[in-house]
Amino acid sequence: MFVSHRRPGPGKVVSPRDVCPDTGFARLSYGQARALLDEHTAVRGPGTGWDLHEYRHSPLTHLGEQGASLLMLMAKSRHKKPENVRRYFKPSPEAIAELTSLLAPGGSRR
Repeated sequence: MFVSHRRPGPGKVVSPRDVCPDTGFARLSYGQARALLDEHTAVRGPGTGWDLHEYRHSPLTHLGEQGASLLMLMAKSRHKKPENVRRYFKPSPEAIAELTSLLAPGGSRR
């Protein structure tokens, strides 16, 4: 979660979901987080930095590597089509090696 550098003001009503439980800081909007990330990673001027959307694959990849089914990944990401979820699931080389080790003679892991 990307959070601001301050707590919400006394007159500001903020959902508990939008406040970090550890610091009490308010969550940044998607637009604010996108602008800050671009500003601090731009190499050739505005609009050339990293994109928040690039980070979308991480949670789905971790859940998939831990054995979550395709249906659960679709529910989590709110995708309607399996091919859209597959775009964000990028297993690590270690996860692929572990899966491949299941094919070893005798079913033993390396």
